[in-house]
Amino acid sequence: MVSLKEFLQSEVKPALGCTEPGAVALAVARACEELDRARVHSVKVVVSDSVYKNGMAVGIPGSNGAKGNAVAAALAVFTGRSAYGLEVLKDSRPSDVARAEEWVRTGRVKVLRHPEKSGVYVEAVVSSQGTPCHEASCVIEGEHSNIVKVTIDGKVVFEKPLLREDESGDAVRSARDGSVSEAIGTMTYSEVIRLADQMDDEDVRFLMEGARLNKRIAEYGLEKGSISGLGLGKGMKTLLDQRRLGEDLGYLIKAYCYAAADARMAGAPLAVMSSAGSGNHGITAVLPVYLVGEALLKSEREVARAIAQSHLSTSFVKSRIGRLSSVCGCVVAAGAGAAAGMVFLMGGDEKGAIQAMQTVLADTAGMVCDGAKESCSLRVGVGAGEAYLAALFALEGMGFSTPQGLVDTSIEKTIDNVKLLNKVGMRQVDSVLIDIMESRN
Repeated sequence: MVSLKEFLQSEVKPALGCTEPGAVALAVARACEELDRARVHSVKVVVSDSVYKNGMAVGIPGSNGAKGNAVAAALAVFTGRSAYGLEVLKDSRPSDVARAEEWVRTGRVKVLRHPEKSGVYVEAVVSSQGTPCHEASCVIEGEHSNIVKVTIDGKVVFEKPLLREDESGDAVRSARDGSVSEAIGTMTYSEVIRLADQMDDEDVRFLMEGARLNKRIAEYGLEKGSISGLGLGKGMKTLLDQRRLGEDLGYLIKAYCYAAADARMAGAPLAVMSSAGSGNHGITAVLPVYLVGEALLKSEREVARAIAQSHLSTSFVKSRIGRLSSVCGCVVAAGAGAAAGMVFLMGGDEKGAIQAMQTVLADTAGMVCDGAKESCSLRVGVGAGEAYLAALFALEGMGFSTPQGLVDTSIEKTIDNVKLLNKVGMRQVDSVLIDIMESRN
């Protein structure tokens, strides 16, 4: 078992930009800290297909539109600070971006795929020039900020013991070694959701700070002239203002979630509060609950508790289907989490929360993840909108009464079915998507 505070410290963190290039930058930055940074002259990063795919076309914050894992890796050489965690690149400036792009153009940064690794896996190797030359490495595995090994000239200076691998080959470590998500994966949904009973005033402040962080980037994404990718949030807000859509809270939720993901995926220099290792998960899990709370004039404590329940429910799904997957976690996991959080906020109980989660999972389980990029705002908006509708259905007592399709007799079994679809039925999806994207590039 874990406590709520342990859960929040591990699963709910500020993140600047997409977490996959963030993990790449974090690994490079940590390796560089073992060397004289000024003498580093080359970087090689080896990643899983999921990290490779998710970092190919996503904007890097503060980079004036530069995209991709390679740019993130190069920036980390100049400005990365591992102490910042997933905000590792927050000190980057435009002049650093120009240097980083030059490194990428001249082949001093290489990003390669590891054919046998799945989920979150990043190995960064940095080399220095001069006499003597040195080489340092850092490995991140299991979770985006989970550094498991650091070496200098082949000598291990830090290492977390690998306890075992699960049936899919993903690395698993104990909760005491930092893998709270693994502990969540051993618990029932009832056990997980009861962790919210431990919430104190400090937790309320932290959760509300995260909610305001995510609302701020949404408001930024709605501003005229802001960095906002496809601009879906602005477009939907215009439709609402023109009364071409009805005055419905569900539409407002979608507009805000579109806008937040628009800005984040385009590289806006604003952090979000992540959930289960993903900033877009954090947007989906938090903003719908927060906006419903505002509309219903709920107290901060009520809203914070519902947001905690949304984070817990999101992590419950992610702990089973995998940290990175072929299905879109923003829709499937965070959508289910947001639905549960809204049910609790609007007066429902655990049974209603499970009904809402089952509805979201049945509705969205086959939606693929085709990498992190500007169009992720579509998925985030869909996840948020479907979550709100599923919550309303559940509050009316509408849900699955018999197993059908992927939906099973319990929420645990349903998620296991989604996991099976993801791990076995969609085994080749990442490779196919990468081939499509690379052929276009």
